[in-house]
Amino acid sequence: MNSLTPGADLMAGPPPTHLPEDPAAAELVEDADVMEVVRRHPESPIAWATLGMVLANQAEDLDDIVTVYAYARVGYHRSLDQLRRNGWKGHGPVPWEHEPNRGFLQSLALLALAARQIGETAEWERCAQFLKDSSPTAYDELLGDE
Repeated sequence: MNSLTPGADLMAGPPPTHLPEDPAAAELVEDADVMEVVRRHPESPIAWATLGMVLANQAEDLDDIVTVYAYARVGYHRSLDQLRRNGWKGHGPVPWEHEPNRGFLQSLALLALAARQIGETAEWERCAQFLKDSSPTAYDELLGDE
């Protein structure tokens, strides 16, 4: 027999996931050697996302965009590991407002953009929707004008 908590909202969905502080975040200051930060913190989604964004801003050809895609994918998968370790069950909010979540959200947005640039339309659409479902605010901040 199942018992329900009186007054429980059965349509509420899972609670928001809040990742712990990422140690690499404090090292990603202006003029930081991002590659060195990644080497010191290979588990860090924000370090991988930052590395990808730096390269994306300097990209001159499709080969560079493929590298951005790879960096974003590493950050995305590192993020999924962290999310799962922190109670995420594969869906539910990952608020942009909680700053340690931004490495995941930025990696996901960067992966979406790079996928679109290399012509991987299904991946672009999946990642953009995943971002919107995870955090509408992050979607607006990172992809809203796309």
